[in-house]
Amino acid sequence: MAATFHTQMLRLTTGRLQTAADITDQCRRFLREHADGGSGLLNVFVPHATAGIAVIETGAGSDTDLLAALADLLPADDRWRHQHGSPGHGRDHVLPALIAPHATIPVIDGDLALGTWQSVVFVDTNTDNPQRTFRLTFQG
Repeated sequence: MAATFHTQMLRLTTGRLQTAADITDQCRRFLREHADGGSGLLNVFVPHATAGIAVIETGAGSDTDLLAALADLLPADDRWRHQHGSPGHGRDHVLPALIAPHATIPVIDGDLALGTWQSVVFVDTNTDNPQRTFRLTFQG
């Protein structure tokens, strides 16, 4: 069987507030269109210097807790050497060191092999750029 490779850029509007946006449905839709029921790997990549991808529980407060923890770890104040943009914007450039700009998820029979409570989440603390993109790549 020949290897399968598909990739696509998707857009996301995050708004003017920091966000942890669940993109699991977009990942599943992409796989329905491109994995053809096969198995392999889905890579989710953020081509931005100020956002990341997390695999966490959503809807029970964990997404809000993540943003609160990031605010504690990376306060939006004047301590940052990177000074352009909103006050404290330098913290946004440190975020990808804590929340990687990528995640690779197993795909089994055309669907994400996530745990019961896991979701794929786009994490963005940068309120200066409400329009974002992410790349989905399936290798099977």
